[in-house]
Parts: sequence; structure tokens; C-alpha cells
Amino acid sequence: MAKKTRPVEQAKRISRMLAESMGYEHLETAFEKEATGMYLRVYLDKPGGITLDDCEAFHRAVMPLFEKINYDFLEVCSAGLDRPIRNERDAEKAAGQTVEVKLFRAQDGRKEFTGILLRLDADAWVVQTAQGEKRFLRKEVALMRRSVDLSMLEETGTYQEEERHE
Repeated sequence: MAKKTRPVEQAKRISRMLAESMGYEHLETAFEKEATGMYLRVYLDKPGGITLDDCEAFHRAVMPLFEKINYDFLEVCSAGLDRPIRNERDAEKAAGQTVEVKLFRAQDGRKEFTGILLRLDADAWVVQTAQGEKRFLRKEVALMRRSVDLSMLEETGTYQEEERHE
């Protein structure tokens, strides 16, 4: 039997190509070491959100393609509504929505802000806060993510994304 390896780029390429062919957006493929072993995780998205059925279909399709890759557990999952906003693509999706901003160092005596993400400029996030429009330099932001309001759960128990503030 051929020796299994842990080629990160190969796993990313395989999962990205398969995701696109299945109509999903490939967000990330990562090897993550945990106490129980090495996890190979693939994070997906699609308009309206990834379902458990989507994850299962992708899992079944990708397993044979990962045959020569060394891992203990394969997980296919949604990155979640509150996943970090890291780049231009994430910023475009989150524009007009309420976000939480956590800074490495305090600005105006605070390290945390909430507001509407307006845009991502070349060097800064622009957020409309209760105190007015604020610019947070990319290098100053420790974490930015959508603010998830659980009161938006309907009686059916499903989350409905809030309306965009445009």
C-alpha cells in the first residue's frame, strides 16, 4: 500500500475543485491537530447556507479523493454565521450587516465596537457605530465577525438573516 502523506495544498485543490463542481463555495481546507487525532476539515458555504445534507453529500464525494492523504477524521462543515471576516470576499458578503469588532489595543478607551460594516478600504475596515463612522486599520483588528442575534430565531427554530442596512 502506498504511503499516505499530509499535502495541504493537494487537499485544498481537491476540495476546492469538488466544491465548485457541486455548486458550493469552498472557504477553507485545514489540518487541525487535536488530542483525539488529526482532523482534516473542509469549510463550505452556499447562498442560503450549507445544510447537513450538503455536508453529507460532499463528505461522501470527497472521501475517495482523499484516499492517499493522511488524516484521522474528516469533517465537512459550514463555517457558521459568526465566522471571522478576514478578506475582501468576506467583507463584500457582510457589508450592510451588524458586526462585532475586537481590537488588539483600545481606541477611544474601548477594545470592542459594534456597528454596520460599510466597506473594506485598502488598509481599513469602515464601520458605522453609534459614535459615528469609524475606521479600524486592518493591523489593529484582532477579530471581526457578524453579530448573531439569537432573538431572530423564528418559532420554527431556524435563523433568518437580518435585513441588510444599505
